This record gives sequence, C-alpha cells and structure tokens, in this order.
Amino acid sequence: MHHFQYQGGVLHAENVPLPAIAARIGTPFYCYSAATLERHYQIFAQALAQACPDTNTLICYSVKANSNLAVIATLARLGAGADIVSEGELRRALAAGIPPEKIVFSGVGKTAAEMRFALETGIHQFNVESEPELELLSRTATELGATASVALRLNPDIDPGTHEKISTGKAENKFGIAWRDARKVYARARDLPGIDLVGIDVHIGSQLTDLAPFEAAFRRVRAMVETLRGDGHPITRIDLGGGLGIPYRGDNDIPPHPDEYAAMVNRCVGDLGCELLFEPGRMIAGNAGILVTSVIYEKHGTDKTFLIVDAAMNDLIRPTLYEAWHDIWPVRAPAPSDPTLSYDIVGPVCESGDFFAKARPLPPIKAGEMIAIMSAGAYGAVQASTYNTRPLVPEILVKGDEFAVIRARPTYDALLKQDNIPAWLDPAYSPDR
Repeated sequence: MHHFQYQGGVLHAENVPLPAIAARIGTPFYCYSAATLERHYQIFAQALAQACPDTNTLICYSVKANSNLAVIATLARLGAGADIVSEGELRRALAAGIPPEKIVFSGVGKTAAEMRFALETGIHQFNVESEPELELLSRTATELGATASVALRLNPDIDPGTHEKISTGKAENKFGIAWRDARKVYARARDLPGIDLVGIDVHIGSQLTDLAPFEAAFRRVRAMVETLRGDGHPITRIDLGGGLGIPYRGDNDIPPHPDEYAAMVNRCVGDLGCELLFEPGRMIAGNAGILVTSVIYEKHGTDKTFLIVDAAMNDLIRPTLYEAWHDIWPVRAPAPSDPTLSYDIVGPVCESGDFFAKARPLPPIKAGEMIAIMSAGAYGAVQASTYNTRPLVPEILVKGDEFAVIRARPTYDALLKQDNIPAWLDPAYSPDR
C-alpha cells in the first residue's frame, strides 16, 4: 500500500496535489510519502514482534536503497537502525540521528580507513565477507586498541530466483564466505586479536517474491549455528539480511506479507536464543516514492508513438539496468471513456537504453502533461548521475498536506564548478612565470 491516490481527478501525494509541487519546483522530481515510509517500517516491526515475541530483534534500514537524510531521519524517529556499506553511508546514518549501537557495516570492500572510522564510532557489528577483510579488520582494531564485533557473512549457495544483477547468495556471486569454508574461517577468527566473533550473516538477494529461497537459506543457517556452537563458538546474533520484494505491478505482483515472512523466520531460527537482525530497504522505501516527469513531445514514429519526457535514464536507471517494470500513472486522472493507446516512454539522453516503458498501454497523454513513474523510492535517486550534464533532480518529502524540498536541484553553475581547468590550459599561461 502507498499514499499516492487520485483526489478530484488529480494525483496526490498524501494530501498534496502533485501539480502544486511542480508549479513551485518544476519537473522532473522525486516525491516521497512520509506516511508510506512510516507504515512500511511499522508493519515489518509489528510482524516481527508478533511472530518472535521472546526474541531481541534489530531492524537496520538498508541505507543504500534511499540515502536521503530526511528519509533516514523519518525511520530513525521510529527506532530503526541502519545497514550501511560505506563510510559515507555511515556518516549519513549518524547525521540523521541513528545511534552507532544500531548500525551494521556490510559490503565486500571495506577499506582500513572505513574500518577505523566505524571502530571509533562504536558501531554494533561488522558483517565480514572474506578472510582478507577479517585479517585487515583485526590489524586495524588492534592498532586502535579496540575490539570489533563480527558476524561472518556466509554464502549459502541458494538461488533466490530474482534478477541476476541483484542475486547475492549463489556460489558464483562475489558476496560472502563459501559455506564449505565456514568452520575453518570461524576457527581462524577466534584466534585473531581485536575480533569478537558474535554471529552469522546471510543475505541472498533483493526483490524476492517467494519465501522458499529465504526458508532454504535460513534452515542452512540454523544448521550452521548448531555446528559452530558444537565447535565452541558462542553464536549470539544472526543477521538475516533483507530482500523481501515489493509490488511493482500493482495488484498483479504481490509478494509475501511481512506477517508470513516473520512467521517463517520464527519457524527457522526463533528458538536459537540469538538476537535477530534484519536489513530491509526496498520494502520500506520502494513504494514510498515516485518520479514525476512532464511530457516534452509526443512523437509519432513509423511503428510506435513515443512520449519524450524531461526525466531520463540518468535519473532512474532501473528500467535499462535491470529490465525493471514500473507502473506509470497520468497525473491527470483518465476519464472512463478515454481510449487506451500504446506508448514508448523515453527520455532525452542520447542512448537507446534511455527508456522507462515500452509499448505501455495508457490513456491519451499530450505534451505538457505529467506522468508519475511509480515505485521509484528505492534505487532511484541514489543511483542517479549527471550524465549528459543533466543536474540531479530534486527530492521532495510530503507529510499530510505539507511538503519540503529535501534535496534541491543544483544549478548549472554549481555543476560546472565541480570541475577544474588546469593552469596550463589558460591561453595566458607561461611556465616561466
């Protein structure tokens, strides 16, 4: 569910008409609903509380899904922690009000500098993904006179049945330590200074719409916990990652409800006496955001009709990167008598991959009208770029009948000032001066 609905024939974000936002800041823009962010977090938290009432749980919002400070702060006020994959994301989480003891550091390529900052900050846990990373973390912690709480991320070799570019739990993926090597690496970790080995981490992929791969992975985790405890390791935490999908295709694409997910978690690992950590990102932010864009031209080709809009692949790359589907809604509500036409919705970037939808059935939409690209709250603005020297689009947060600009559209001057022309390219330059 989300809070983008038609009121009086116009699409609203909560109680704010989208044309009112466009009139003030122009298009394109991202628009997020605070009510949707809050509802999705609360539904997930309530599901875990009901299914696992005797278990200590920590929900660490996956910052990489949407790292805007206002989004993180909205979730921090509800008690969320953060799953981060870089020093930059750690700094964002701290700036948004998430306490260090609720922050988990994931990712395959942590540097010594990032480890040092995280250790000095006092985060809850490092999810370590390889033996070389484990050795570096040990040296870094020892140099600081600190101790790192560590969960080793294991790769369970489970096919999540999702897009290959967001699959992370198969043996061929770069993530985690091979399952067969787990006991050896845990034994090594126990002997390293500066390392407090507390748990297991697993994450098999993103946008999963079936509980079966989760359950297969979590049952493997359960067996590994029992094996490791038999080896003398006091496993007290299990990080089960994220990955629960969202409905990108409206009512035709319904993933499992968090209640079903939580019940499955409890069946698999709820009686192990471990703190359970979760890293939801997309399921909280995905349907809480849309990308609003205006039609520049309606172009009739030989076999197709194109709607050329003022947003582009640099603003939302998911359709071309992942072959992703996003529902598209006209901002002006269609009339029941409107015919259905077929459009390719494309942007102005000079790439054939610059599209949002192909052969999409929609009511008639003309130049100057706006459309909303739905389910764009996760992996949208965070993956945007300034390709073709296009400024990043602004981000808006709505709460009730108010809205705020939470990231402004940069000026062209600000964009150009990021570059520096060396002195030797100045016509007046002389090396002898």
